[in-house]
Amino acid sequence: MTAVTLAAAPPPRARFGRRGAGAVIVAALIAFGTLGPLLITADPARQDLGNALAPMFGDYWLGTDHYGRSLLARLAHATGLSLALAALTVAGAAVPGVALGLLAAWRGGWTDRAAGALADMVLALPGLLLVLLFAAFAPGEFLPLYLGLALAQWVEYFRVTRATARSVLARSHVEAARLLGFGPPYIARHLLLPELAPVLGTLMAFGMGTAVLAISTLSFISIGLHPPTAEWGSMVTELLPYYAEAPAHVLSPAVMILLTVLGFHLLAGAERP
Repeated sequence: MTAVTLAAAPPPRARFGRRGAGAVIVAALIAFGTLGPLLITADPARQDLGNALAPMFGDYWLGTDHYGRSLLARLAHATGLSLALAALTVAGAAVPGVALGLLAAWRGGWTDRAAGALADMVLALPGLLLVLLFAAFAPGEFLPLYLGLALAQWVEYFRVTRATARSVLARSHVEAARLLGFGPPYIARHLLLPELAPVLGTLMAFGMGTAVLAISTLSFISIGLHPPTAEWGSMVTELLPYYAEAPAHVLSPAVMILLTVLGFHLLAGAERP
C-alpha cells in the first residue's frame, strides 16, 4: 500500500520544477515591466517615421512599429501596465468575494441564502457581456473595464471561500476553539486563513492569467484600452496589417501574452497536491 502511494505521488523535483519555471517567468516579467521603463531611454510614444518598421537588432533592439516607435520601450511599458491592471482586477474580485464567502459560511441562514442568490444572479449573465456593458459607458478607459472584469470574477472567490470555510468550521478543533471562548478574529486568522491560503493562491494565480488575457483580447478588438497607450492587445492590432513585412514585430506582444499566462498557470498548477 505504501509503495503504491509513493509511486502515485508526483516527484518533488517535478513539482518544484513547475513552480520554479513559473516563478522565474513571472519574476522576469515583473522586473521587465518595473525596471524596463526606468532603464530604457527611448520614449514609447515618440514617432520616427523615417525608421518605421526598423528590423530587430539594429539601432533598436526589437525594431520599431509602423510609426517608428521603439518596440522594446513599448513592450516594457505594456508589461507594467498589463500586470498592474491584472493585479487590480484580481484584488477587486478577491477582496469582496472572500469577505462575502466568509460571512456566508460563518452566519449561514438568510445571509448565506442572500449571498448565494446574488452570486447566481451574476452567473446568469455571461462574464464577457458584463465587461462589455461596463466598457460601453467609457470606451478606452480602464475603470469600467476593471469593474466589469472584477464583477465577473468575484463569484469564483465567493464560492470557493464559502465551501472551504464551511468544511473547516464544521471540524472538531474549530468547535473546541469556540467552546474555549476564542472569538471570530482568532478563529479566522489561525484556523480558517491557513486552510484558505493555498486555495486562494491558486485561484488568484489563475485569475492573473485570465485577467491579462481578457484585457489583451478586449484591446485587440478595440473595446479595451485604445492607442496610443502601449498595451499588448492593441499593439497586435496596430501591427497586424504589417505582418507580411515584419512578422516578428507582430509576434512580440503575442509572445509576451503567452509567457505571462503560462507563468501564472505554472504557479497555479504547482499549488496542487
